[in-house]
Amino acid sequence: MWRHRSLAWISLLVLLSLLVSPLVVLAQGEAGASAPFRMFTSYPAREVAKGGTATFDISLLANSEPQIVFLEVQGLPEGWKATLRGGGDVIRAAYVQTEDKTSVSLKIEVPAEAAPDTYRFTLAGKSDRGQVTLPLELTVKEKLPPTLTWEVKLPTLRGNPTTTFRYDATLRNDGGEDLNVNLVYEAPQDFKVVFRLLGQDVSSFPIKAGESKSLTIEVDPPDTMPAGKYDITLRARGGETEAETKLTADITPKPGSPVLSISGADGRLSGDAYAGKENTLKIVVYNTGDAAAEKVKMSSSEPAGWTVSFDPEEIARIPAGEQAEVKMTIKPAEKAIAGDYMISITAKPEKESSKSVDFRITVRTSTLWGVVGVALIAVAVGVVAIAVLRFGRR
Repeated sequence: MWRHRSLAWISLLVLLSLLVSPLVVLAQGEAGASAPFRMFTSYPAREVAKGGTATFDISLLANSEPQIVFLEVQGLPEGWKATLRGGGDVIRAAYVQTEDKTSVSLKIEVPAEAAPDTYRFTLAGKSDRGQVTLPLELTVKEKLPPTLTWEVKLPTLRGNPTTTFRYDATLRNDGGEDLNVNLVYEAPQDFKVVFRLLGQDVSSFPIKAGESKSLTIEVDPPDTMPAGKYDITLRARGGETEAETKLTADITPKPGSPVLSISGADGRLSGDAYAGKENTLKIVVYNTGDAAAEKVKMSSSEPAGWTVSFDPEEIARIPAGEQAEVKMTIKPAEKAIAGDYMISITAKPEKESSKSVDFRITVRTSTLWGVVGVALIAVAVGVVAIAVLRFGRR
């Protein structure tokens, strides 16, 4: 009897183990494969000079449900300092969502007596749903090579031609050497660009290793600048290193000003012409602004030897929302070769910015020259045929 009972208990335990064990394995597999949240950085391994600082930009994203994640740096060498910041404040935890990532910065301060080597540590994140660790690495060197970096808060600004565009920028020296920096720029013609440091105009200044300088860049376009997006390139040069960044001034029309556009009568920016002959094309000047365009002068830039004229040469007035038709007469050069040529057409209202477009003109050869060419070929063939018949008999 006892023996049968023992066998029954053993069988029951075996059955329970078979039922439970797959569930335990599955739970472990789910926990390992699907963490409660993700924690990552684009640059997990960095270099830093002795006595310098390195900042890791950390992103957190919940996999299923929003949660609060407490953060802690583990394995940091003795004497090193770690600071976590979010939203400009020192933090210990972050609220992590499922769609929008939460950004946190981890600043590591390396003591001046740190030995040159590669150091590894981790950032641990823990919520009520689990824990995730992010391995990080810092290579400490005696001195980093010169490195300059630009940061611009809003690189694209919008305004009208009378606006002074002001950009807030930071220039950082990430290298291990003090530098004397020279500032230069490239901008469209007649743009004025000024660098300001602590309210003073500057073109050069010293910047220590690991130091940052806050600059204001003021950009003044000409008052008659047409609407459009214009790029300004900034360069900071120090020693053998150079940093570059781009700004964009998005210029919109002034309130109460005309906005012109030009096209062919059929909507195309192209036409045909014959070399040495006058050819007439109709173009239309539109005013899509909220003010009339007064005394609109028409002009052009064409290939050498060409003549272009307009009728009328000056449009007295184009009211807002209306258009005017202009007859353009083009005469290509006498010896113009058949092919495509570009003509730039400009409409310039009085006291306002101009508008220019490029027209593609296809030059064709006259049919008369084609007939002459065929006739010459026919004559040449006849002469050859007569010569063959005459001298062939001999």
